[in-house]
Amino acid sequence: MRIQLRRKEEIGHIREAGRILAACHREIAKVIKPGITTSEIDARVEKFLEKNGAFPEQKGYKGFPYATCASVNEVVCHGFPDQRPLQAGDVVTIDMVVNKNGWLADSGWTYAVGQVSPEVRQLMKHTHEALFKGIEAARHGATLGDVGHAIERVAEREGYGIVKPLVGHGIGRAIHEPPDVPNYGNPGRGLKLKAGMVITIEPVFTLGPSGAVFWGDDGWTISSADGSVGVQYEHTIAITRGDAVILTD
Repeated sequence: MRIQLRRKEEIGHIREAGRILAACHREIAKVIKPGITTSEIDARVEKFLEKNGAFPEQKGYKGFPYATCASVNEVVCHGFPDQRPLQAGDVVTIDMVVNKNGWLADSGWTYAVGQVSPEVRQLMKHTHEALFKGIEAARHGATLGDVGHAIERVAEREGYGIVKPLVGHGIGRAIHEPPDVPNYGNPGRGLKLKAGMVITIEPVFTLGPSGAVFWGDDGWTISSADGSVGVQYEHTIAITRGDAVILTD
């Protein structure tokens, strides 16, 4: 599949999916508290999307059975929603892809459940910072290496691990379109970004410095190899000749 350059009208459709997704995350933020289950959150998301004329694109994608990925603590990505109540001090990442009239937007966000430890709070703060450093670097004429390097510098400065197998990607009509957008890289290297590209930027950092992960028996759940907490923040953005436009804010 070749890289798509989207027209203004097409980006507007993706932005509409992103608007619904962002509103859904705002609703999630209101209910995250000790005692709620990720299954309850998943059901709320599905109802919210249905009410807004949209649906969860990843449900059924390669057999994935849920509306959301719900990843708790050392689970860094693709966690299955379940019936275990969240505990004070947990973090949970809720990641979803919204389909509105055939156009897709993708955003994952890590939430604190009650009060989390200071070191986890700092991990959240700096992973969020890295997301926006990557977005700042993403513009027409820049390279994927510029974006990855901007993200990587934050992790290196703070001593966090980067989960390198997990990358951003193009998006529009399909969940994963080219190009891959790594969270590490060398300035000036790699594919040049062009106005009209729509991509996700999604740093995933771990408290442990290696960032190494393993896949669970279900074939989806990805956890940190050292058991340390993982955090992810993700936006869908459109590349322009000026600053990138966030479509899921």
